[in-house]
Amino acid sequence: MYDLGDIIEMKKPHACQTNRWEIVRMGADIKIKCVNCGHVVMMTRRDFEKKMKKILEKKES
Repeated sequence: MYDLGDIIEMKKPHACQTNRWEIVRMGADIKIKCVNCGHVVMMTRRDFEKKMKKILEKKES
């Protein structure tokens, strides 16, 4: 399961050709930030779960 601060991979790469995103906010909506260019995207949890491919790195606790 994903959590705040995890680095995830989406099914489609971002326009900057990187597919690494950091989860920066969780709630009914999820906000993710591109690790390469810093672009922020906010989407519903349902959309996020459909578009997420896998978790690349878990946040150190």
